Amino acid sequence: MSLPDYIFDRVTADIRQQMAGILALTEQLARQRLTPDAQACLAGVSEAADAVRRTLDAALDIHAVASDGLALNPAPLVLRDLMDDVEARWRAAAGMAGVTLLVSYDGAPEACVHADRARLTQVFDAFIAEAVGGARRGAVEASLRAEEGPAGLRLTGRIRGARDPARDGRGLEARVREVDSQFGLEVALGVLLARRIVQELGGRIGEETNPGAGQTVAFELDLPKARALPEPEPRSAGRSAHVLVVDDNATNRMVAQALCEMFDCTSESAVDGVEALEAARAGRFDLILMDIKMPRMDGISAARAIRDLPGEAGEVPIVALTANADPDDAADYLAAGMDGVVEKPMKPEHLLAVLRQALDAQAAAA
Repeated sequence: MSLPDYIFDRVTADIRQQMAGILALTEQLARQRLTPDAQACLAGVSEAADAVRRTLDAALDIHAVASDGLALNPAPLVLRDLMDDVEARWRAAAGMAGVTLLVSYDGAPEACVHADRARLTQVFDAFIAEAVGGARRGAVEASLRAEEGPAGLRLTGRIRGARDPARDGRGLEARVREVDSQFGLEVALGVLLARRIVQELGGRIGEETNPGAGQTVAFELDLPKARALPEPEPRSAGRSAHVLVVDDNATNRMVAQALCEMFDCTSESAVDGVEALEAARAGRFDLILMDIKMPRMDGISAARAIRDLPGEAGEVPIVALTANADPDDAADYLAAGMDGVVEKPMKPEHLLAVLRQALDAQAAAA
């Protein structure tokens, strides 16, 4: 018996939210003075929670691609920057595994394509993770070559690693079914997703056996050229943003405030709409992150009440912080005077986007 989609979505969203809460709490604890044993236990909890989150994200992504197709957010992407990011992401992890990671880019320094940066990163992440897991020692090579193609730029990616003899002769689906500690479910799901991404983008992918030990995964993509966007001007703000986090769940408040702190923002919290309205009267906030379902006064009612306040207090940007972010719900939030929606569990890049939007709007008004 399969779960209805709305129950499946609710359950998986709740798991992701709880994992985000655990990670935020462990991050807060890591800043305290702990004994070496306590630090090791805390690191283990954090690593396990992050692994669960990544595995769930990969499974949900594969499910979404299979049912709705591949969702893409293309934008100008400088290929040299992509490979610099890949190297930075994997340098420490490869070193901890005893593997030397060699990352290279062969192409014009300014070469830029119109592509989804996150999806291409997922492809490299998946095959590098598989190669690092199978190498155990030695080197893993990840390269990208860009050259003129029939309709833009032809990209050739190659990830070379040592073969794990225990996995020889087994197809990818068999590897997923026969998960072991060396080739975990997270990595297997990542490889499945990476192959699907390449195929959905109209690319080609294959495996090559290297002379001696080793195996290379190679893929080709044809992507349209783009013009690189100019670097943004550095902000000259005189102070950090001050954020009001409104949520009746203590873990959610801690997660949001930890993310605010990550971006050098100060924050205060309120447990419901009544407290949020009282705090907003002072007019000291640059942004309000507002939960929707709360006791005493919900987020929509609180937003309307804040909009009725006189002066700057009634003009502060309000962003809905909710797991219910479908178009109909979002329309209700905007009609109540809110300025945007951030879906739970909140991701750092989403918070950063709303902070920038709020501060840019205030700077323009000033």
